[in-house]
Amino acid sequence: MTIDKQPSCADDSEPQLLPVDAAMARIANLVRPLATTETVSIADCLGRVLAQAVQSPIAVPSHTNSAMDGYAVRADDRDQAASTGLRVVGSAFAGRPWSGELQAGEAVRIFTGAVVPPGADTVIIQEHTELDVDTVRFASDFTPGQNIRHAGEDVAAGDRVFVGGEQMSPAHMCMLASLGINEVSVTRKPRVAFFSTGDELRAVSDPSSSPLNAGEVYDSNRYALLGALARMAVDTIDMGLVPDDPVAIRDTLERAGETADVVITSGGVSVGEADYVSKTLHDIGNVAFWKIAMRPGRPLACGKVGDAVFFGLPGNPVAVLVTFYEFVQPAVRRLMGCRDDGQPFRFRVPCTSALRKSSGRTEYQRGILYHDDDGQLAVKTTGKQGAGRLSSLCLANCIIVIPPNADAITPGSLVEVQPFTGLV
Repeated sequence: MTIDKQPSCADDSEPQLLPVDAAMARIANLVRPLATTETVSIADCLGRVLAQAVQSPIAVPSHTNSAMDGYAVRADDRDQAASTGLRVVGSAFAGRPWSGELQAGEAVRIFTGAVVPPGADTVIIQEHTELDVDTVRFASDFTPGQNIRHAGEDVAAGDRVFVGGEQMSPAHMCMLASLGINEVSVTRKPRVAFFSTGDELRAVSDPSSSPLNAGEVYDSNRYALLGALARMAVDTIDMGLVPDDPVAIRDTLERAGETADVVITSGGVSVGEADYVSKTLHDIGNVAFWKIAMRPGRPLACGKVGDAVFFGLPGNPVAVLVTFYEFVQPAVRRLMGCRDDGQPFRFRVPCTSALRKSSGRTEYQRGILYHDDDGQLAVKTTGKQGAGRLSSLCLANCIIVIPPNADAITPGSLVEVQPFTGLV
């Protein structure tokens, strides 16, 4: 079977270094949101992307209720409350409202979330009251209407609470449940296929007890991708470890292109590299081989294999994770229909380390965000930044992003950081 060539990020290999922003723009132009939707329970919607807006069928709160434990009273009774006191005529609990109507000179003991009884317009918190048997007294210097949550003050019936393209968080799930909405329409999960290739790779699950042969390494990149994808609302297709055989690689790529929306490989994508992956991609796909002006992660392949978006990531494990979060994750979020641009969250903090950097490329250095002696956020380096130092990535909780026009960073300079929270 032959896969028809599809429009790609570019027509030919890129002999010059491509800026990171330009690569991101080309990838964004290549990816289109999935059109297929499905209905899921709110219990299963975490991380999913809404296919359409959600309107509230009810008001939130649904009833005017107390924000505090205390006494529901009439503000007009303030003078009596401060002198002879008000007679306590009942109690109101959350889910068990008091059934009467409050009259002049009366108060109702009320608990947080309980419906405010008719006739009452203010709640006095219990710490500001004195109770003597069935008479409550309190000072007259309160604000009328205090400590009351009015029906619909958060959400009115018919309000649009979410728009299409919002990604569901625990807070979204909570809001949907509070509205009595049990199901939502979401974009279907993207299917992401990935595999490793190379005769130098040994499967971690290989039952062989023999030590690694000279030149062999364990297949770690596949597990980096497996872990990164597990944090996203996608269906993963782990195609395993493929030998350096042109027939096997072609068959795997063709099957991946038929079944997946995104195909990811690692290694074998450098321009001119003697590798079956790059040769096969030229035959069956429409893939551009780039050199990105970045470190780590310079070699990157991007395009189409069948109907799937293809990413060929570098072979180095650190570069695999960096290029995944900078290029692949935003593309997958775009496929999911996220209304934001999918780009990672970043902010600027002082750097307390001296950082070496070559001009002309964007560098992603591993860093540690921490609180300094004054309680302010700062960042420091994990140490040596060699592309093979995977242990330094395990020490890091962020990436320090240094733009191409910057040179060495001196201590005290502001730098842009990209936290790993929710990523690695």
